[in-house]
This record gives sequence, C-alpha cells and structure tokens, in this order.
Amino acid sequence: MKNDFLYGLIKTLICLSVLSGVPACEALAQRDRDTLVYSWPGNVGELNPHMYSPNQMFAQAMVYEPLVRYGEGGSIVPSLAERWTISPDGKVYTFYLRRQVVFSDGQPFNAEAVKRNFEAVMANRARHRWLELIAQIDRFEVVDGHTFRLTLKNSYYPTLFELSLVRPLRFLSPASIPEGGSTASGIKKPVGTGPWILAETRKGEYDLFVRNEHYWGKKPRFKKLLVKVITDPNTRAVAMETGEIDLILGTAGGHGAGQISYDMFERFSRDPRYETRLSKPMATQVLALNTNRGPTRELAVRTAVLLGVNKTAIVKNVLRNVDRQAETLFPGDVPYCDLGLKPMGYDPIRAARLLDEALWRKPAPGGIRVKGDQSLEIDLSFIGNDAFQKAIAESIQGDLRKIGIRINLLGEEVDSVNNRQRTGEFGMIFNATWGAPYEPHSYLSSMRVVSHADYQAQLGLAMKAEIDARIGRMLLSVNDRERQDLVRWILTTLHEQAVYLPISFNSAVAVYRKELSGVDFGHTRHEIPFEYIERR
Repeated sequence: MKNDFLYGLIKTLICLSVLSGVPACEALAQRDRDTLVYSWPGNVGELNPHMYSPNQMFAQAMVYEPLVRYGEGGSIVPSLAERWTISPDGKVYTFYLRRQVVFSDGQPFNAEAVKRNFEAVMANRARHRWLELIAQIDRFEVVDGHTFRLTLKNSYYPTLFELSLVRPLRFLSPASIPEGGSTASGIKKPVGTGPWILAETRKGEYDLFVRNEHYWGKKPRFKKLLVKVITDPNTRAVAMETGEIDLILGTAGGHGAGQISYDMFERFSRDPRYETRLSKPMATQVLALNTNRGPTRELAVRTAVLLGVNKTAIVKNVLRNVDRQAETLFPGDVPYCDLGLKPMGYDPIRAARLLDEALWRKPAPGGIRVKGDQSLEIDLSFIGNDAFQKAIAESIQGDLRKIGIRINLLGEEVDSVNNRQRTGEFGMIFNATWGAPYEPHSYLSSMRVVSHADYQAQLGLAMKAEIDARIGRMLLSVNDRERQDLVRWILTTLHEQAVYLPISFNSAVAVYRKELSGVDFGHTRHEIPFEYIERR
C-alpha cells in the first residue's frame, strides 16, 4: 500500500515550497503560538446548521449548539437547555433554556430564537425525511422568554438523541436567517452560540476560526484555529512532520474523509517525537449487497460472498490492525445490538458448496461460474481515488475469484458513487454506519428512505415491507422489551439474509506533537473537542 518513494518525494517538495514567503519546514517555529493548525480534505462549506453537504459536520459542531448533548456512556446532558421535563405520555418536552447566552453577533439566545430555527427546519421537512423526529413533530411554542415546548404526535423514545445531532436541529442567530424564514437555500452568515466563530475562508486553501470571547461555556485555550485544506493523506502526514500542522485527528484510511493512512499512523506510533491515540470503535465499514439486481438477488450468492471474503487478511494487511474486524452491522455495545448473532466466518469450501447447490456451475478450474446463459459477475462500486476502498475491493475481487465469482471493480467519482446508492445501480457498494448517537434508531429509520443505499440493497427482500413496518413500530414503542424484540428481529433478518458484508469497526486516530495537551476524541465521530487543546 505505502509507496515510500512517493512519500519522500512529497516531503521534499513541501519542504522546498514557499507558503506565504515562509518555508514550510520553518512554519512551526514562526507561527503564532496562539493558533492551532488542523487540516481537512476540503473547505468547511457555508456552515448552514440546517443543511448537509458540503457543510462539514465537525465545523458545524464548532459553531452551533443543540438543546441537549450526547455525553459520556450514551447519556444525554444539558447544553443550551439547562433542564427539561417530559410529560407522562411521552409526547410533550419542555425545555428550560440557559440565560445570558448570546449568539456571537450579540443577538440573544431565547425561546423565540429556538422557535425561529424550528420553523426554518420544518419549512424544509422533506429534506430531513431520514430523521423520524421531524415527522413526529406536531407543534412547538414559546412558553416564556426562556422556556420552549415541543409537542410530538406520538411518544418517540429517540427524541433527545436526535435533538443532540450535529444537524439539522442546531441554532442560527435570527439575524442570519433570510427574509421569509427559510434556510433551505442558504443563510446570511454562519453565526451560532458555540465556542468558535468562522472568521475567514479561502477556497482551496484554508478556513480560519477564532475564539468566541462571549461563549457561555468553557472557552477554547487557543485564540485561533486554522483549518488548512490538504486533500491527500500522505501530504497531510508530511505536513505534520514539517511543522505545517499541529494535529491529525479523525478517521484513518478509506473512510470518506480519511485523515491519514494506516501505514503512516503505524509510522508515527513508532516515532518518539509524537503522541498517537486510537479511539474506541465509532462506526462500521460495510459493503451493501443488492438483493434486487443481478446474481446477488439470490441468498445463496450473497451468503457465498460473505463466506468467501477473508476479512482477517484485509484487517491485517490493508487496515494494519488499526480497526477491529466486524462480523455484524453494529457492535455489541450499541443499545439493543448485543444479539449473539453467529459470524459467517471465512469458509470458501462452504461458499463453493452453496453455489454448487444453487446450480452455479464452475466449468473449469479458475473459471467463472455460470447458470444457463448468465455468468456469476457482480459490480462492486467504490470511490476511485480512495486507495483503501480500492485495496479492500481488490482483496475481495481476488478472494471471490477463487470460488468462481467475477467482481467487476467500478472506481468512480464520489458523486457517481452517491448516485448509485440513491438509484440502486450496484451489485455491491461501500457503505458505513453513522456511529453514536444515531445507532441503532436513526440508522434503522433511514433504511426506509428510498435514496439511501440500505433501502436499495434491501428492496429485493420478500420481507422488505415487514422490515420497514417493524422499524416504524420500534421507533414509536413505549415498551423497552418490545423495542429490543423488534431490533432483534430486524437485525437478525438482515444478518440471515446476508444483506451486508461488515469489514471493520472503525476507530478514530490522533497524531500530535508532545507539546500539545488536552487532545481527545469527541463522544461522537462528528465532534472534535478543539477547545480543550492547549500548547504546553
């Protein structure tokens, strides 16, 4: 995977480059000590709190805050709401807001501001249909200046979890909401109550955040946070070594916005100049198998795929044992998900037998199986410039060739891959779960949304309508035992139907110089607690 010559060439070029007239190798010594320098593959976007890509979630969480926050051990803790009450029927939530909180433009944070934001989100409710809470909102009202009441159509147990999400229910200054009250097409300016203010953006270069001096909570130690745009993980690693950046924190390898390669994380771990840390698993990297298209419509084929892939070798050789091997869609510590499901395991002999029994004939040693005039070929879609998705895809291709399955690798642009997820034009496709606090409720809820890969992958199942119905019942159940039983049935069914090929439980990584302290991971994979970091 790692090309040491290419890495050395990149390092040499960066050291010889000139950034604002200062050689990159001298940047650390001459940079303002009150500025923390991070990096990201692209600019953070407009930072509309009520919308999605290209708004980057880690940056939205820096600027905007929720009523309640997801905390240690899956607890829900106060944020902009100091406390709250829930009616006996579970439908009415009354939030008592913090006083003396202001938006960074000086506008007061109060119940009217909360109402204005809820109105903006509900005006664009079709865009948020993946989130069941939006569908369950009946009405909301200002009780008094600092009391806000939310009334639901039904008792909905994930309410507080979904109010803690990075988007869409966080709060923008009323002065930044466009005339007419809708934020669907943009905002005037990214202004929140959070610890950071977006001060400047240069397309393709950086985003500069400054400390919110009026922040009601614990103020950041650094006065400024500079987020440099570095698109390539190897270039980012070199920037760390040359002093251009202070910190690498985020997912490794091929997980969307991978911050560093697994090989480079290993290298930094052995270098005494740096501290490295690994988070607990935060999400699952999986491939979805299409039950509604091509050979993967057959359960025997899907099961053979799962049995024929040597995940242990992938985790060792591609993921460098940074991530833990996954056998289920969610890890057992996710609520309701410790089900004792039997792992498929790596068993190419059994996989071949299943294909034989399903009349997929292998005409010659090393040949591709056929049934009638159909050959056993599956298209596997991945992001073409993602080296780790490509490496995993190639490993899967090699493993399945041994049992007579041809995997056609389709490496494409991100937009093309996302379009395949929406339309179902795939045989297998890379996917990932969302981590806490979305799991399992919000992620399961999204399986009912047509534009999601999960929906498309499940569409050929005879029990798809029943899966969706049970998800709906689970979300609205007021009985914990009933919810457990429903989640068990849903996940067991998807497991037995071999809809997903889990690869690994994905952890976040951190690399930083020993002069920094306070570096830690957030309670969710989308939040980075920059405010606790300081230079010794």
